[in-house]
Amino acid sequence: MNLQIGNITEDDLYLFKQGKHYRLFDKLGSHLTNWADVSGTTFSVWAPNAKYVSVIGSFNHWNPDMHPMTQKSNNSGVWEVFVPDVEQGATYKYHIISCYNNFRVDRGDPLAFCWEQPPQTASKVWNLDYSWADTEWMKHRAAHNSLTAPMAIYEIHLGSWRRKKNADNAMLTYREMAECLPAYISDLGFTHVEFMPLTEHPFYGSWGYQTTGYFAATSRYGSPQDLMYLIDRLHQQGIGVILDWVPSHFPHDAHGLHYFDGTFLFEHADPKKGFQPQWNSYTFNYGRPEVRAFLISSAIFWLEKYHFDGLRVDAVASMLYLDYGRQSGEWIPNEYGGNENLEAVEFLKLLNTEVYEKYSDVQLIAEESTAWPMVSRPCYLGGLGFGMKWNMGWMHDTLDFFAIDPLFRTYHLDRLTFSLCYAFNENFILPFSHDEVVHGKKSLLEKMPGDQWQKFANLRLLYGVMYAHPGKKLLFMGSEFGPWREWDHDTSLDWDLTQRAEHAGLQYWLQDLNHRYRREAALYEMDFSAEGFEWVNCRDIENTTLSFIRRSAGSHTSSHTSSQYGRANSEGFSKTSTDEAILIICNFTPIPRHNFRVGVPIAGWWQELLNSDAAIYGGSGAGNLGRIESLAIGCDQHPYSLTLLLPPLAILFLKCESTR
Repeated sequence: MNLQIGNITEDDLYLFKQGKHYRLFDKLGSHLTNWADVSGTTFSVWAPNAKYVSVIGSFNHWNPDMHPMTQKSNNSGVWEVFVPDVEQGATYKYHIISCYNNFRVDRGDPLAFCWEQPPQTASKVWNLDYSWADTEWMKHRAAHNSLTAPMAIYEIHLGSWRRKKNADNAMLTYREMAECLPAYISDLGFTHVEFMPLTEHPFYGSWGYQTTGYFAATSRYGSPQDLMYLIDRLHQQGIGVILDWVPSHFPHDAHGLHYFDGTFLFEHADPKKGFQPQWNSYTFNYGRPEVRAFLISSAIFWLEKYHFDGLRVDAVASMLYLDYGRQSGEWIPNEYGGNENLEAVEFLKLLNTEVYEKYSDVQLIAEESTAWPMVSRPCYLGGLGFGMKWNMGWMHDTLDFFAIDPLFRTYHLDRLTFSLCYAFNENFILPFSHDEVVHGKKSLLEKMPGDQWQKFANLRLLYGVMYAHPGKKLLFMGSEFGPWREWDHDTSLDWDLTQRAEHAGLQYWLQDLNHRYRREAALYEMDFSAEGFEWVNCRDIENTTLSFIRRSAGSHTSSHTSSQYGRANSEGFSKTSTDEAILIICNFTPIPRHNFRVGVPIAGWWQELLNSDAAIYGGSGAGNLGRIESLAIGCDQHPYSLTLLLPPLAILFLKCESTR
């Protein structure tokens, strides 16, 4: 019995061809169906250059002649068939014969919700029913994702965060992660988790960045519902969840998207536009309407079906520039002779517009490593429309500075101060990500100069600088306790290190940084406004120190700040904040600075909120006895000043707790 029935309408086909159908996951792919009291599955696939398509699978012995598909209408390119008695879990592919040279191939389903566990390559029939218990989170997540809210992101590779202590070094499943990860993140004080790509990918060593299943969670760790359960538990713990998403390139695996129907369907035919030599993968043809609809549907799918709170869009620079990763003669200029990929620019604007129109309480975050202007500014102002952008320049400059022997840092303070020249041009996230601790770059701890004590002191200082600097925060897993070795995706993090005093002290420092950061509006509320930052002294060459003030919104409402500086809702943060100021002082040398005078704008007692040199963190215990009173002695162009002990290789956070 072969009933050729489905739910794709002429309107669907029209919108798809126009590139304006953003819910393709409701129409294409495999869907459990009950038609005229006959239960089964409807299969639909886009293969416009095929002359014959059939569905093959476990239900028909992979016979390409048993269930041929029919094109919905002349030249629609969409093939469909209803197959009775096909139930959830059935494996399948599409057998395609191209119009060109009788090219024959068996492909996985580009819209499949589930795939076999690699190295197996078949798609699986699956429904996505799940009873969510995160109503409270979803109701208020606009406040958690606001540009004026605290955001400290813990980046995680799910397969190597923690593994089972057994002979085969087995990875934890989604549900096993749900029993330990939410509590750990909550205890550390991070506000969000960012998962490296969980979309289905054939090669584990690609870390998920070579995607074949743009609508399927990788089956390595369990079922789609198992991932939903993990996200649900994180939400119930008050933790936002971001997915690393890769619309820039895809691999050439035989079951995937490359040369899908015997033609270059998803990619450009010319390798100068359609192939990315740096990653040995193919780039999407953003000028093709159906491809735009496919990718935007994928983005909306993860936000709707899995309740993700944001997408971090990978490798945006590779999309924006036609010559990215290519040598002279290996790329084709645009119609104006430039290297800008105009089709990709329009796609990104469309992506951001459509996503934010449907989900105004999420964040789209660009990993963009160049100086492309207005990445995180609204499209109607000429921007790309992202909510935030990774600040790669800050990351490189900061790590370069900290790698310098402290004796010579005084000549390089500009590497730290330069970032404030552009800090408010975009809505920046400050990332210390996985890319900085692999491929011979060393762990963050090993990057630090000096003996073991100085390495830990420098790393505590580095984290303090990140939390004091304007911008949201991102830290790769394990960095909170300071592994000595680089990250290895095939093994667990070195959790045994947390039993050692120095590593436990570093972890405690991160915990206190996170919790203090979330309590102090001055450290996050004006991240994207120059009004929230003021240098006290950025020219202290003699002592190699930096001092500055972070301010809360004060008389400015957070909603005003949000509307000025980009995409976000400010629900829950629109009240007028108290006018707060936090003084931050950094000593980048191992020499304690006694009787160090620094200017402050307010008279009164200043509380030492955080001191990275405290003994509990593994420091020497030097400090200022918890608080110090300002004197009416002008300094640093301020009417009052504090006389402090600056600990070695340390950062202090001080706040005026009472005024005179």
